[in-house]
Amino acid sequence: MRVIVTRPAAQADDWVARLQARGIDAVALPLIGIAPVEDGTALDAAWLTLQQRQLVVFVSPNAAAQFFARRAASSVWPGNVLAASPGPGTTRLLVALGVPVAQIVEPAADAAQFDSESLWLQLSARDWRGADVLIVRGDVGRDWLADTLRSHGARVATVAAYRRVVPSFDARAAALLRAAVERPQSHLWFFSSSEAIDNLAAVVPPAAMAGGLRGRAIATHPRIAERARQRGFAPVIESRPALDDVVACIQSLRP
Repeated sequence: MRVIVTRPAAQADDWVARLQARGIDAVALPLIGIAPVEDGTALDAAWLTLQQRQLVVFVSPNAAAQFFARRAASSVWPGNVLAASPGPGTTRLLVALGVPVAQIVEPAADAAQFDSESLWLQLSARDWRGADVLIVRGDVGRDWLADTLRSHGARVATVAAYRRVVPSFDARAAALLRAAVERPQSHLWFFSSSEAIDNLAAVVPPAAMAGGLRGRAIATHPRIAERARQRGFAPVIESRPALDDVVACIQSLRP
């Protein structure tokens, strides 16, 4: 059984390496492409005003990577600014990019999900009245955390650090997709985004879409699991987006 990791390329490669280290046949098939924003002026301005913030929220590793790609060579993370991360992957990247661990806020290690709601549980005890907060995200995204911070008195701005695009497939990726569609019993899809599922439906040949997509899937959030079921996947197993939990789900589906 081959596990197909559908995250954007950088995160997919990381997951594949960690799953392979556990003895799992895993391969990357990114179903969301990440591209820089066409105009980086707003990102440059965000770096110039960084010291004025009390908190900067990075919604994903891609947000962190693209934001820091605009950093001037002499810029360092200010000692008075917290960085918020929705989960371990973003946290690891922020540390690698030079943000001190002591200045990073993230969900509890045993949180049911690594998302905005779990992050808010760690932020909610602080007084946000009058605080300047910046949320670094993609060109589209949920507004729940921004709205929640505003309702607690924060002044919240957002900046787009990257664009999501439908990925283009090279010959290897096209062959992997064809094999997964033709032999669904031999593959297991690993989804961490509803958008990835929709992009998959968009690239599968119409002749193979009769009755919807087919195959087994793991989804890292109830919303994602529901979208997978709507698209025809069965069974769909929900898992916490942590390595041990994902590995346990994969092993439960082995013959």
